[in-house]
Amino acid sequence: MKTEFPKIFSEISIRRHRLRNRVVFGAHTANMSENGVPGDQHIAYYVERALGGAAMIVVEPMPVHAATVLTRGNFRHSDDTVIPAFRKLTESVKQHGAVVLQQLYHVGSHGDSDLSYHPHWSPSGGPSYHDSDGSHTMTEREIEETIAHFVAAAVRCHKAGFDGVEVWAAYGGLLDQFWTPFYNKREDQWGGTLANRTRLSREILRRIRESCGPDFIVGLTVSDEPGCPTALSRDQIAEIISLLDQDGLIDYVTCGSGGYFDYGSLMPTFLYPERLGADLSARLKKVVRHALVIAESHIRTPENAEITLGEGAADLVSIVRGQIADPHLVNKARSGTPEDIRGCLSCNQMCWGRRSRDYWISCLINPSVGREAEWGGDRFRSAERPRRVLVVGGGPAGMEAARVAAERGHKVVLAEASDRLGGAFRLAGEQPRRAQILDLIQWYETQFSKLGVEVRLNSYMEGVDVASIGADAVILATGSIPGETGFQKALPDRPALPGIENGNVFSAESVMARQARVGSRVVVLDETGGWKGCGTAWKLAEQGHHVWLVTPDGLVGKELQRTSADAPLRRTLKRLGVGFHTETSIASWQGHSAVLISHLTGTTETLEADSLVMATTNSAFNWLALELAEMGIEFVEIGDGVAPRQAPYAFYEGRKAGMSVS
Repeated sequence: MKTEFPKIFSEISIRRHRLRNRVVFGAHTANMSENGVPGDQHIAYYVERALGGAAMIVVEPMPVHAATVLTRGNFRHSDDTVIPAFRKLTESVKQHGAVVLQQLYHVGSHGDSDLSYHPHWSPSGGPSYHDSDGSHTMTEREIEETIAHFVAAAVRCHKAGFDGVEVWAAYGGLLDQFWTPFYNKREDQWGGTLANRTRLSREILRRIRESCGPDFIVGLTVSDEPGCPTALSRDQIAEIISLLDQDGLIDYVTCGSGGYFDYGSLMPTFLYPERLGADLSARLKKVVRHALVIAESHIRTPENAEITLGEGAADLVSIVRGQIADPHLVNKARSGTPEDIRGCLSCNQMCWGRRSRDYWISCLINPSVGREAEWGGDRFRSAERPRRVLVVGGGPAGMEAARVAAERGHKVVLAEASDRLGGAFRLAGEQPRRAQILDLIQWYETQFSKLGVEVRLNSYMEGVDVASIGADAVILATGSIPGETGFQKALPDRPALPGIENGNVFSAESVMARQARVGSRVVVLDETGGWKGCGTAWKLAEQGHHVWLVTPDGLVGKELQRTSADAPLRRTLKRLGVGFHTETSIASWQGHSAVLISHLTGTTETLEADSLVMATTNSAFNWLALELAEMGIEFVEIGDGVAPRQAPYAFYEGRKAGMSVS
């Protein structure tokens, strides 16, 4: 088949396994296990990606020992009772043409005592960078015990039908802790020289090969943290991989980015450049003679993948979040319709963000993630009887409802009051480095054109307008509006901001919509702790305004901690000269100055400023719902028009509404 991605769609072999293309769905913690084993939810999640065209799937890491339990959703370690459940998973995935492996991991010193109730084991003691505990220096007996547990886990995988395993030596885990002098200060046969520091990994890999046979794939995953003085350099990693490759211990090596010293780039958001893993993979390609090299980390799209393969930086690419957002990414690229791929936003909000709170993962823009078993995958059954559907409101909820209803064969009219689709979500896309949101809105417009959705812009709908259309089903997605009183939830006894009548007070939405003329000195009050306030402050600072960011939270970007975007964001804001006032609110506004009040001391200070921008909780814009209820017209209400929330819940309710039209 002729394709615009010839490198991606060339076959390749690992051991005696033929891969149908060069795209891997790499290991990541989906956190979906049920009592420590994969259930229907977890199996359906992987099956959807196999059905979508991924050539190789590396299933979520299995902790090999009690010392390394890290999430509530971890699989049951050291227990043969997992084998039947995993066999059901492997058989289901292989049925759709994918090679399937499992990752094996040990986090070393970086454990989680709340979950493991076990001392963290490490080469030489030292602190955990995951929690606040220290770790236990492993004895030689415990090192041998750990090797045995890795091998036993691999044998379990073999019996369960996995085609191989990927051994975790990345992100500051146990194996690369033994490699790294910062962690490994031992003076016995497990420390000191390179041969000694790699002895643990060599023994694990050698014994897995001996125990699981010549056809079993044995891979390794590594990562780098450039600029971190205590981490291994790329040259040092290359020296280790060359040693393992020369000894024939690995069939492939996966190259990620980040670790506990550079946590933000471990699961990089849009704040980072794309194709982060390609630099390390290109370095390792120069030293390996036998093993294949897989580039991972921020390779979101087929275009990213084709470039990486085309420049010889890797033999395969691992697209993880891209195939979370669209499990059929590979097949859409193969069929010549890459414009149909729902592009990952690199936001981390519902994948890494939910995982960081120890929930099972999902996706901001694709609510079927984690619900494949419940919803029948990321696909739709045609409606038994096509209906005429009216969707009012073209934000995330309305766009998704309209798309899904049209996918199922309904005739859809989407009415939007403004001259563009996207609602407040589009305004978020106007913030620095967030243009992937605008790309997603363009994706919806493309889908509407293909599906025959009638999009009516500049169509402000009232009850009589809804009635005149005579739709069989009405879906309201009218969104929300900023508050007008300046109420701050951190000051609940003050129903309005004192002095708001003095003017020069604007909502974050009006600033991003270019409807506000702010002065050169701007105070941004951020009560949301997310991109609404922080992204607006960034935009203003980038435009040359002098900005102070005020928040009642203990740190700027509190809600962004779960996505690992908060630290790089704060660095960016500081570089632009933004001032921070934490655990602080606005006591009053004087028109050209803000009186700040500290939540710690109760003291006040005055900031001279030309404008005040408020990023606070919105109110539902639901007047049309009230009017239709009085008129006796049935409707379904979704998104912020029900209650103002973050975007994932709008997409979720849009999907549900579109699926429910019958």
